[in-house]
Amino acid sequence: MLGVIYQSSTWILPTLLSVTLHEAAHGFIAWRLGDDTAYRMRRLSFNPLRHVDLVGTAILPALLILLQAPFLFGWAKPVPVVPHRLRSPRLGMICVAIAGPTANMLLAVFAALLVHIAVYIPAGGQAWILFNIQHAIQLNVMLALFNMIPIPPLDGGLVITNLLPRFLTQYILLREKYGIILILVILFIVPIIGHKIGSDWNILTWLLGPLATLLHQLILSSAGLVD
Repeated sequence: MLGVIYQSSTWILPTLLSVTLHEAAHGFIAWRLGDDTAYRMRRLSFNPLRHVDLVGTAILPALLILLQAPFLFGWAKPVPVVPHRLRSPRLGMICVAIAGPTANMLLAVFAALLVHIAVYIPAGGQAWILFNIQHAIQLNVMLALFNMIPIPPLDGGLVITNLLPRFLTQYILLREKYGIILILVILFIVPIIGHKIGSDWNILTWLLGPLATLLHQLILSSAGLVD
């Protein structure tokens, strides 16, 4: 039990930082491109309490940790963006969407660089810090990749819909709720069915696993942690 509590504690800070920076980045880019909605609602803050979603930031990640899921993800309260207030609505929305995953990748690189400092921490706390750093890299890489899946309402879906002709964009956005259902089916229902029949049907791992491993290695290499 103590082992589970210790391991779970090393996910708290990475989770809060990753979802907070992700959402703040959306709001910051929207503000710089002409929409101050998030700014006026004080959503550019690095205070996690302004972004935390009870289910997506707390309950779901905790459940995935306890179930020892092969992946971990979550979400925060979406930052409000009003497209028509952006100087270039379609291009602006693409930039706003990409900002979140980009922030996650930068945070992963920053976490890797912290290893060079963590090695000087006394042994008593060093292991805990290194676990936090390891999980920060893993979580931010996975969040960046997961959010770029081209299914609305994920960031990748917003990129795709703003690249398509307007009539297709409207058609897809009106069916955004089905995208959420599809994501949940891929994440939970399909793996459960596969487990019941003795097969690995974790589609998310199939799709993102190899790229996540590659990015993880590139980040460690860029931080000078591996050759």
